[in-house]
Amino acid sequence: MKNTAVLLIDCPDRKGLVARVSGLLYEWGANILHADQHRDQDLGLFFMRVEWELEPEDAAGSSGFDLSGFQHAFASLAAELSMRWTLSDTRHKPRAAIFCSQYQHCVADLLDRWRAGELHCEIPLVISNHADAAELARFYGVQFEHIPVTSATRNQAEALQLQWLERRGIELVVLARYMQILSSAFVSRYPAAIINVHHSFLPAFHGARPYHAAHARGVKLIGATSHYVTEKLDEGPIIEQDVTRISHRDQVENLVARGRDLERIVLSRAVRWHLDRRILCYGNKTVIFD
Repeated sequence: MKNTAVLLIDCPDRKGLVARVSGLLYEWGANILHADQHRDQDLGLFFMRVEWELEPEDAAGSSGFDLSGFQHAFASLAAELSMRWTLSDTRHKPRAAIFCSQYQHCVADLLDRWRAGELHCEIPLVISNHADAAELARFYGVQFEHIPVTSATRNQAEALQLQWLERRGIELVVLARYMQILSSAFVSRYPAAIINVHHSFLPAFHGARPYHAAHARGVKLIGATSHYVTEKLDEGPIIEQDVTRISHRDQVENLVARGRDLERIVLSRAVRWHLDRRILCYGNKTVIFD
């Protein structure tokens, strides 16, 4: 990967926004590699993602682009135009933790993609309320923590989980079929930084047994959804979805097997887009930049 910087912006829409942003980047000598924008006409909001090259570091570790100086200059422009914004240096690899339960297909897929270099992050930690994934984590050289969860010990378990996340410097939590509900206190520690995969095409078939509900309803499509976790169960901003066609011949076990492929795909895409700084949340929606 090239060393790049990524600027994400959302603000009230007005004329000249693209020119103001690109003009400032030009003044600072940026070589823009990608730029994309979107306008929500109903809300009058503007969204933008710009990525530009950071020249390779010299022997002293200095980059040809003064990212710190640009950040200070852009802060003045952002205040003038009422922008919410983040500026990221892609040389930094976010540190992610994976939570799972007994099902291992999603965690195995993520670890394999990470090992293959598809996910630009570090994964130092896997946490589970079951011990099943311990051997899998060891295979990939990742620390595994078995933290059982019961209704009586939920608060203590979450406190221990948060201790491990803080200890390992975790910036992103991925729920890879983690079949436990996180408390509001836990979710508030990682705003727009907990990604879940739900085994249905939300908002259809909430809850723990969506394939059974889909089979009972006789639907002709099943799906999977990846979304950010909020305090409202299964109602966070949707990042990615996919579907597959089924028929009256399919039984519940067929739906489960075919759905697992969808779960792997939508979760890995959501994690990759998050790591690539391609997602902006607003309200209960997301903008996913190309």
